[in-house]
Amino acid sequence: MSKIVAFKNSAIRRTLHNDEWWFVIADVVAVLTDSTNVADYIKKIRNRDNELAKGWGQIATPLSIETAGGVQKLSCANTEGIFRIIQSIPSPKAEPFKRWLAKVAYERIQEIEDPELASKRAQALYVAKGYPIDWIEKRMRSIAIREELTGEWQQRGIQEQKDYAILTAEITKAAFGMTPVEYKKHKNLKRENLRDHMTDLELIFSMLGEASTTEITRTSDAQGFTENKKTAKLGGEVAGNARKELEQKTGKLIVTKENYLEQSKTLTKQKQKQIKRK
Repeated sequence: MSKIVAFKNSAIRRTLHNDEWWFVIADVVAVLTDSTNVADYIKKIRNRDNELAKGWGQIATPLSIETAGGVQKLSCANTEGIFRIIQSIPSPKAEPFKRWLAKVAYERIQEIEDPELASKRAQALYVAKGYPIDWIEKRMRSIAIREELTGEWQQRGIQEQKDYAILTAEITKAAFGMTPVEYKKHKNLKRENLRDHMTDLELIFSMLGEASTTEITRTSDAQGFTENKKTAKLGGEVAGNARKELEQKTGKLIVTKENYLEQSKTLTKQKQKQIKRK
């Protein structure tokens, strides 16, 4: 599960691995140094810090991260590893970044002890961004449905992040006629989360595809990657057929280039103008 967090308006990608947050090392170095060549800077700190270089294999772990070009393996480090890297970077941002990192790590520990906290924090974040409550409720439900599906996949032998991405692409392709990467291009998104930019109906059909996949997977007792890829396509087709039927009856396309927040703000402005005219 890849996510983006912000440190002083700078994006840092992270992913859950072994039940803790792992951060993209290049993103952290970029934030602390403002370097124009992050890869070169990392080489330099490893060259001048022999101890860091010796332990780099234990600190840096290639993990699957969602990027603009799809899921890629990027070098990541957990909180302890990032703290060690920071020691080799002379930067005035180091101390505030350490406090920020400690807070993020502590929040993860709290979420493990009380899973509802993660949900509450996510809801608060969506509210702060300006999303209405009814959309947030759908989004939170979509997260729960997604977690149920990935949990089912894990029990059935799916372990690699790239396999999760392939299975997800099967569902999305069958449900919407395009892969997640194509879908993001359609909406002109880069590093943003696709589902955070879905309209109500896009979210609903996304949930239908994943919930259907979960049910078909359980009923057929799919095991391993090949069988789960077949059930993913079948589950996506359930949502795809429903989407096409609604489009046929309404004459409107479900997949849109707009994102919900922009659409919602536009509608709000239109309503405000109508009220003023009255």
